[in-house]
Amino acid sequence: MWNLLLGRARDVQAAAAATFVLAVVIAAPFAAFWWHADASVWPYALASAVFEAIYVSALAYAYRVTDVSFVYPVTRGLAPVIALVAGVALLGHHASATEVGGVILVGVGVVLVRGLAGRSDAQALVLVATIAVSIAAYTLIDRAGIQRAGALSYYVLVTIGPCLVYAPLIGARAMRKALNLEVAIAAIATFGSLMLGLLALRHGAAAPVLAVRSSSIVLATLFARRFVSEHVSWSRIAGSLLVFAGIVLLAT
Repeated sequence: MWNLLLGRARDVQAAAAATFVLAVVIAAPFAAFWWHADASVWPYALASAVFEAIYVSALAYAYRVTDVSFVYPVTRGLAPVIALVAGVALLGHHASATEVGGVILVGVGVVLVRGLAGRSDAQALVLVATIAVSIAAYTLIDRAGIQRAGALSYYVLVTIGPCLVYAPLIGARAMRKALNLEVAIAAIATFGSLMLGLLALRHGAAAPVLAVRSSSIVLATLFARRFVSEHVSWSRIAGSLLVFAGIVLLAT
């Protein structure tokens, strides 16, 4: 789980920038060899790259100011809900009773993850909302874009956005200091996760694909206690379980 590896980093923002740059470096030679991209892919790739850059910037800052066990389940729970709502509002998708039930479970779970007393501050809530919207947006865009390019080619086109926008803000010196084995593993995990997501989008709708990709919510919450030394309350664990249950309903 590359999010947990980032959460452990001393300089989270530098580690995030280094992770994405290294992931593109790993992917680029393979993409060049098997390059395939129609001219019509560019609007989708550019739009997705913008949301990827927003996502990486907000995610790194969120892990700097608040808990992984809060950010990860809330963003990954809200993203399929946002994608579903966008599909209903913009694409004429008809929500089933199962999907509505999934949305309700996610909503209750998010409340528990946040804490019944509302302990998370406004800044953290704005960040998780930004991250969730970005995930939903680039996934909906990628659903159309991946039909116009090979998966490796499209991966490089959309992930180069954070490298060109976010990495220069962090600086080469900070990224070099952040480079270590954990960042290398995070880069490989990022590459694998996004590639599998893109391949799944060739054949599936955005909301279910997002739901499946979010299936690690409970593990991330539990591991945050062990590997990131966070205090993870039982209500946060229960909320993560409800979010996961809601995601399962959204995926069916």
